Formats: sequence, structure tokens, C-alpha cells
Amino acid sequence: MPALKPTAFTAKITWLGHVPDREAALASQPLEEMTLDFGGVATEAHAGVTRPSCSRVISQHPRDTTIANVRQLTIMSAEELALIAEEMGVDSFNPAWAGVSIVIEGIPDFTRVPPSSRLQSEHGTTIVIDMENRPCHLPAREIEKDAEGAGGKFKAAAKHRRGVTAWVERPGTLRIGDTVRLHIPDQPVWPHLEDALGD
Repeated sequence: MPALKPTAFTAKITWLGHVPDREAALASQPLEEMTLDFGGVATEAHAGVTRPSCSRVISQHPRDTTIANVRQLTIMSAEELALIAEEMGVDSFNPAWAGVSIVIEGIPDFTRVPPSSRLQSEHGTTIVIDMENRPCHLPAREIEKDAEGAGGKFKAAAKHRRGVTAWVERPGTLRIGDTVRLHIPDQPVWPHLEDALGD
């Protein structure tokens, strides 16, 4: 019995990029197409089947513990990028500033899609969404290079709009203009979620 439900929600890929050397710069370099294997994008600083743990999972693992890499990619939506730009007071938000891998257009409230959802291209290339990507202060330096005075506004403007982290389930190639379909876990929302979060 299928555990994932194909939905009517589709999105168009409008931008692709990679960060070849995170020590040199956080900014992404644009790509026309992206070849994905089980470790992500070979030329991406976040590539690999495993990675050292970071502050995002410090409640589960001591820093620099080797864990599975479920943040090979970062995906944002054009709609949420527009909202971030508006709140920051800039004409548009360049996804390269935030080291984004993929920008899609067409899925509302994209950052809040259920964890473990899939984005699958018409050619079968499949990406698994891990969870919401929390905004941080690191993109501020890249933003300041092009939009002086705006960098410090990013973290607040990007709250619940920063997109998601993701990993490759089925390798293949993605290209600008490709369509991806959203598949979601076929299960109800856990009724104890609010209690578990302590909200």
C-alpha cells in the first residue's frame, strides 16, 4: 500500500545553484542544470552521504559526530523569496546570497510542507524534504555586498520562509524550467504535536 500521495501541486524550477567552497564564500554560483547522485551535487560543499553534525542537531548529537547527510540541498520558493525581499526593503532577493541550491515556483507556503514529502521531476529525479531550514545571520555578509544595509534584516524576514533542507532519493538531472510534483506522506498530523513542542 503506497505511503506517499501524489498531489495536484506542481512547481517550476526557476533557479539552480551550488556552493563549491563554503570556506571561500557562502554564495551560490548559478547553474543551468544540476546532476544529482546519492550524495547530492558533486560540486557542492554540502555534498556527501554523511556529514559532521552541527548546531541544528546539537540536542541529538555532539558537534562533529558523523551522521547521515539529509541537508545535501537547500530549496526555497520564489513566492517566499519575494516576501523576504519585501520585508527587507529590497527590489528582489538573489537566491545566491543565501547559498540556495534550488528555487521553485508554484507551491504555496512551501517552507511548511510536511517533512518527508518528495519533489519528483517528470523524469523521475526525486528529492526528499527533511525539514524547515532555519534562517541564520550568515547570508548577511553576502547580502551587504549588493544591498548595503539590508543584510541584518534577513534573519527576521526569512523566519518560516527560508525553505527546506533536502536529500536525494533518486538520482538524475534537474534543469531550469523542469516541473516537479509534490508528494506528501499519506498520514494525519500527529494530534500531540503542540504538546510535544511545548507551545
